[in-house]
Amino acid sequence: MKTDLKTLTKLIRHDILQMTTAAGSGHPTTSLSAVELMTAIWFDDHFTYDEKDPTYIFNDRMIFSKGHASPLLYALYHAAGWVEYDELLTLRKFDSRFEGHPTTDLPWVDVATGSLGQGLSVGLGMALGIKLQCSRHSDIREPMVYVLMGDSEFSEGQVYEALQLASHYKLNNLVGILDVNRLGQRGETMLGWDLKTYEDRIKSFGWNTIVIEHGNDLEEVQKAFHDLSAIRYPLSADIPTMIIAKTKKGAGISAVEDKEGWHGKALPKDMLEDALKELGEVDIEARGEVAKPEKIDLPYEGDRHVGRVSTQMGRDVPTFDTPTATREAYGAALKLIATDERIVVLDAETSNSTYAETMKEVAPDRFFEMFIAEQNMVSVALGMSKIGLIPFASSFAAFLSRAYDQIRMCQYADPNVTIVGSHAGVSIGVDGASQMALEDIAMMRAILHSTILYPSDGVSTINLVDEIRKYKGLVYMRLTREKTPILYDLDEKFTIGGSKLIKSSEKDTAVIIAAGITLHEALKAYTLLQEKKINVAVLDAYSVKPIDKETILKQAQKTGHVIVVEDHYPDGGLGDAVLQVLTNIVIPDSDRESSKNIKFTHLAVRKTPRSGTPAELLRFEGIDAEAIVKILS
Repeated sequence: MKTDLKTLTKLIRHDILQMTTAAGSGHPTTSLSAVELMTAIWFDDHFTYDEKDPTYIFNDRMIFSKGHASPLLYALYHAAGWVEYDELLTLRKFDSRFEGHPTTDLPWVDVATGSLGQGLSVGLGMALGIKLQCSRHSDIREPMVYVLMGDSEFSEGQVYEALQLASHYKLNNLVGILDVNRLGQRGETMLGWDLKTYEDRIKSFGWNTIVIEHGNDLEEVQKAFHDLSAIRYPLSADIPTMIIAKTKKGAGISAVEDKEGWHGKALPKDMLEDALKELGEVDIEARGEVAKPEKIDLPYEGDRHVGRVSTQMGRDVPTFDTPTATREAYGAALKLIATDERIVVLDAETSNSTYAETMKEVAPDRFFEMFIAEQNMVSVALGMSKIGLIPFASSFAAFLSRAYDQIRMCQYADPNVTIVGSHAGVSIGVDGASQMALEDIAMMRAILHSTILYPSDGVSTINLVDEIRKYKGLVYMRLTREKTPILYDLDEKFTIGGSKLIKSSEKDTAVIIAAGITLHEALKAYTLLQEKKINVAVLDAYSVKPIDKETILKQAQKTGHVIVVEDHYPDGGLGDAVLQVLTNIVIPDSDRESSKNIKFTHLAVRKTPRSGTPAELLRFEGIDAEAIVKILS
């Protein structure tokens, strides 16, 4: 016999209050407002999920975009019998899995949330990924993706980026649940309880809507979700649905219900006692049942199930007989790795410049146009990665800075996402400063567990793209607009964390470290310096992070002079990465005197750039071959 849902709502409210008061902090009121909404989804046969196999592709997904409502999520886990009550009381403690906002330390949390406005985009990515997987398994029910959102976060522009793209891709397996509880952090939200305006706005983006006038009335909520089921099973409609529910913040506890000033505050113990009395008798042993999905055998890759997979790279590697831009080589690389059916490509309406559009030639079903909405694109890529896909998301590097918060949040979600920034640096030329990414390496280096790759020719680009395919993590690849000579043979190997010593002799008086466009300037400088009988080493630091510390230290101690040349602002880029290596040298006593005298010279973009030819701009900024030669002459 199924547990009565009203009994479960009382248990869930009890747990929310107890854990937040025990923690002395948290967000009980925003958790209380959505209790009926979540209880009806989880325990009335709408949400199918195997908690013992959380990476199973054909589980439904639940994302708490309003991540501060984590006490509600944790209470649901308890009500489902997945965790014990005592663990709830560890909320927000240092050694607890139950953090202030959900993290992937919990096996049932797909992505960390807490930066508002991103959850719908992540859900969109999951829904797209699920549709792609289901196209390979047409005999199984298509899972749903549910996203719980707060009304305050509906002010975020990213939400509207997601709304328009979800309808564009006809994601009838995506359901948003908008908890309109009227109160934000400091007072009333922009629209308050104006459900009509919410509905009109959402409908205008091509969504179906279901309005719940009394979102804390369990029977009304149940009816709404049964209406949703009538639309969804089978998935006959070809548009996503938004549930718009009028609720009360702090619902069910009269002392805080619809009262300002309670956001992010736990009830003190005396108020908790009164609140528990108001709840009445709570069945602590009550448990709800989450429906299980149909199970089919799937391949297993690493720590998650994946769909049908071929993991070999294509063999028709281009020969690159002429100078080639690394962005062009990236396009060629995508065609090669497309034989791995986990690869998906996203682009922000720049694919004819980033060459990401080459994916359409070999796997059009795995190319996704994200239009000019980089914030949404990054979060969608994250969502896809949680379905076992390997996304490559590209745009002009300069415009990725607007998605920095989304990139920042990726790092907390155990990501497998590659972000590709094309047209980096002043070398893009006449388009001018607004188009020049000059802070992108610094931006990505600041992410704790990021990887940054900056290839300098077509061969290294193709090899590194394949290395990324086999690597799991958050990767940034920086690409160049200009065509550059080919430096390496096709069989040359490139590894993440490596470098290439292109030029070297026993008489070197300096080592020039560069990557991308300035590596070619360094090689020009090498030739000019040879004419002057000046010997230098040239190091291709294609892996900016992790950087090849061993080779850099060896060359620094050998030559006594390190010169870094980069098409990037001076702060946070390759120069700082190298300097960080040099300032952490552990020097044996026998070598200490000679090592103290290592000289460091840093050539970087130090003037506000302007339109001009690439050669003019490299010279203007003092990062061309002539500037390098001047240092050593």
